[in-house]
Amino acid sequence: MALRFSLRQLEYFVAVGEAGSIALAAERVNVSSPSISGAIAQLEAEFGLQLFIRRHAQGLTLTQAGRQMLVSARSLLAEAEALNRLASEISGLVRGPLAVGCLLTFAPYVLPQVRRGFETRHPEVRISHLELNQQEIFRALREGEIDAALTYDLDIPPDLAFLPLVELPPYAILPQGHALAGRDSLSVRDLAPLPMVLLDLPISADYFLSAFKQAGLAPNIAERTRDIGVMKSLIANGYGYGIANIRPLDDLSPDGRPLCFVPLAGALRPMQLGCLTTTGAETALTVRAFVDHCRQTITPGRAPGMNLRLPA
Repeated sequence: MALRFSLRQLEYFVAVGEAGSIALAAERVNVSSPSISGAIAQLEAEFGLQLFIRRHAQGLTLTQAGRQMLVSARSLLAEAEALNRLASEISGLVRGPLAVGCLLTFAPYVLPQVRRGFETRHPEVRISHLELNQQEIFRALREGEIDAALTYDLDIPPDLAFLPLVELPPYAILPQGHALAGRDSLSVRDLAPLPMVLLDLPISADYFLSAFKQAGLAPNIAERTRDIGVMKSLIANGYGYGIANIRPLDDLSPDGRPLCFVPLAGALRPMQLGCLTTTGAETALTVRAFVDHCRQTITPGRAPGMNLRLPA
């Protein structure tokens, strides 16, 4: 009996079922909307079932038959992926899909170069990536949405495995010309009275604020943002100082204004940037190859997009 569908069609069907929109599904699987629509139409014709209810301007809703088919399609795709991993292990070839997460605070600096280098080395691997906060990374790993993540060693739960790659000390970030910008180092006591631009992300914000708490101080939070680029531009335009562990190759804000990075002395520990996986995930050849690639690419002497030298 001839197979009535392809795994690619099932992948598109699952993407639409989860997204509730052909346009959003097309973004997630990186294909055109007409390709998605065509695959859904072919599946419905082959199975003789309506899989979705189409509502104008409201997206697509799974029918009862569609919900049942979605469960089986997910299971079949998981089995196919397991078979592909087994074949890769037997043949010793690194290939197949790989979903990578990255902490959104340093994703613009690190992720593109790491991804390009890995895909160049292993052209049969198809990478997708997500920029996430720390809580989202933990959830995505546990739910199988990503296979590995680049992140910090912040509140790592015991069911996940963290491989440290490089230590990143904290910096106070100040606009050029600030009265404290020429100092060799600063303490939270120096900063506490000044307006602060807080990078307000889950777990990350607790890390930045912990230094003040340990010193018995309360920071003067003037601005909050969840985007490190916005934080740096606010600082460069005089809205306050910030704290971060990433020092880019150039000391400029996204709007082109100069910034000063001054080492932050005291109780705030350096961050460890590293690779996070579920326990035992490195038994998969492609995941193991990615972790090894990160180990070779991100080192104490060199990290993509980052200046690891202390300011002169």
